[in-house]
Amino acid sequence: MNSASSQSTLTALVIDDEPQIRRLLRVTLEASGYRVFDAATGQDGVVQAAQRRPDIVLLDLGLPDLDGV
Repeated sequence: MNSASSQSTLTALVIDDEPQIRRLLRVTLEASGYRVFDAATGQDGVVQAAQRRPDIVLLDLGLPDLDGV
């Protein structure tokens, strides 16, 4: 990948407490060219969203530690 295309890579943050769903979304998004980060808890997701500033967030609405709504 050249530097011009790496600068335009979109980032996604997947926040879900189920590892299988995070894995599925990671594989799917990476196949579509996204750089993917994930979090297993709502609190970790909030921290990662603030630090990484992703282009898109896929958020589980039923997290045990934080209401996804």
